[in-house]
Amino acid sequence: MDEHLIEFSEALRTVAKALRRAAEGKASAQAEAAEWKRRYELERTRNIQMERKARMAEQFSAEKNGDIDCERVKNSDNQSMLQNESNEYSETGCMKHGIWSHEVLRDRESDSNSNADRNKIMRKASFKLSWWCNGENGDQHKHDIVSFERGNITTAERSSKQISLKWESDPQTVLILTKPNSVSVRILCVQMVRWLRERKKLNVYVEPRVKVELVAESSNFSYVQTWKDDSEISHLHMKVDLVITLGGDGTVLWAASMFKGPVPPIVPFSLDSEHFKDCLDSVLRGPISITLRHRLLCRVVRDAAKNEYETEEPFLVLNEVTIDRGISSYLTNLECYCDNSFVTCVQGDGLILSTTSGSTAYSLAAGGSMVHPQVPGILFTPICPHSLSFRPLILPEHVTVRIMVPFNSRSPAWASFDGKDRKLLAAGDALLCSMAPWPVPTACQVDSTNDFLRSIHDGLHWNLRKTQSFDGPRDRDL
Repeated sequence: MDEHLIEFSEALRTVAKALRRAAEGKASAQAEAAEWKRRYELERTRNIQMERKARMAEQFSAEKNGDIDCERVKNSDNQSMLQNESNEYSETGCMKHGIWSHEVLRDRESDSNSNADRNKIMRKASFKLSWWCNGENGDQHKHDIVSFERGNITTAERSSKQISLKWESDPQTVLILTKPNSVSVRILCVQMVRWLRERKKLNVYVEPRVKVELVAESSNFSYVQTWKDDSEISHLHMKVDLVITLGGDGTVLWAASMFKGPVPPIVPFSLDSEHFKDCLDSVLRGPISITLRHRLLCRVVRDAAKNEYETEEPFLVLNEVTIDRGISSYLTNLECYCDNSFVTCVQGDGLILSTTSGSTAYSLAAGGSMVHPQVPGILFTPICPHSLSFRPLILPEHVTVRIMVPFNSRSPAWASFDGKDRKLLAAGDALLCSMAPWPVPTACQVDSTNDFLRSIHDGLHWNLRKTQSFDGPRDRDL
């Protein structure tokens, strides 16, 4: 009887090894397919940019020779781009005068009950992002940071330290998002909406809940606009020029989660913002310093999927995605891959994949490092690992991280995205995480570095200790 049990256990081990090899082979094939897709998208984007640059060069040459009218060229170029991008919106790179430029957007919503003004073309405010150093705008950004002069590899000094936003046309529409169930926020929202409408003549959007509160406060707030269902939220980025949040970091997270694509500039206000008028005057006038906060694009691939493109609805996270063991008493068992390379097998309470903006949140509590938000990267932080040598990592921003639940795992895992939308990951399921192409631009009070250092000093009391007394024994003079 004992001999049969031994043979049966050896057979089970052989099957488990075969299943593990098959899972690793599948993960490697899917990672290779993802890499080929990434290369294809990069090549496609590069070709589109080259075509646009060539077209712009021809138009500039024609303008210089006086053969074509500038305004007519701009209109025709906008129309062609609108047609190529399904008549929804167009965003073009502008490397001549900055790092990104927002073109005029066209709102094609049709409403039979709308008035004549709403039937007109709705134009968003155009702005330009540029690099500046020591308070001065830089017209050029040094892309060639590595030189090979005379066979020596040297790094060139970067000409930029801070990103500046300059409005090329006046903002027209503002979206205000507020922290719920707060009396002080409600009072501040009433004052801000009235000031933006009466003094600045801006269109104001709020959440449906906030509009009900404003109309209950006074019938004069009937001009405030809102949306009826979630389908209208997906078109907000085509209408809104600026987002104002009244609350804390949670309100900023909520604002970022509303935009599944491009995000308008966000101006966060804390609960004690008494001088909001001066701040908003400076923001609307521009230029302002902003921080581009990167987001992670997360996709769940089930074991039954034929390929990695058969995924569920993707998630965009501003802070972190957490994979943990949930209510199970067993250790989490996760296989981790970085592109085509095997990283490690996580055994512990879980794993955190964080952006640099989220480095001061859950990742910091789990032992991760604090990273400046403008440093591009993905933080790889284990949660209570079953190994003292398992230290956190910081991976480059261009990689795709694959987290897979192996078939020999004792229990499933759970994934949560910015602390919500929990998803069950069964054996064979995988989670793909890469850097999203749509960052979250947030306005700075001073600049990104000053704001970051002030936040860790004031919010986290970083390295706060009593100063050593100056009296006492000292080194003798040598």
